[in-house]
Amino acid sequence: MSQNPSFIDTWHDYVKSGDSQQLRDLIHDDAIFWSPVVHTPQKGKEIVCQYLQAAGKVLGDDNFAYVREIVGERDAVLEFTNEVDGITVNGVDMIRWNDDGKIVDFKVMLRPLKAIQIIHQQMGAALASNDG
Repeated sequence: MSQNPSFIDTWHDYVKSGDSQQLRDLIHDDAIFWSPVVHTPQKGKEIVCQYLQAAGKVLGDDNFAYVREIVGERDAVLEFTNEVDGITVNGVDMIRWNDDGKIVDFKVMLRPLKAIQIIHQQMGAALASNDG
């Protein structure tokens, strides 16, 4: 039980800082990312880091807030809100980590449809800017 607060605290520290090395330290080499707009799971540390860093660019401003957290022994559901281009975004991060505190599975769900559309567009741009 003592591992839960430390993992969640570490995750919140990363979200606040946006520190790419801290994120890399949190992600397992074989992690899987489930995007709300990409059909196939994204597998491996590099691609998971790219998606989460892009999400930080798109959603990680001062208006981003986790509004509810349900935390288990090795998983958590974190509901968040933000506003992007005048559209209210409501979403859920579903995170599972292993005994070493490394994220092995990360799923994002979004609503409403307008939010999915604007996030899809902006995530595409953020990911494209990381390609160079």
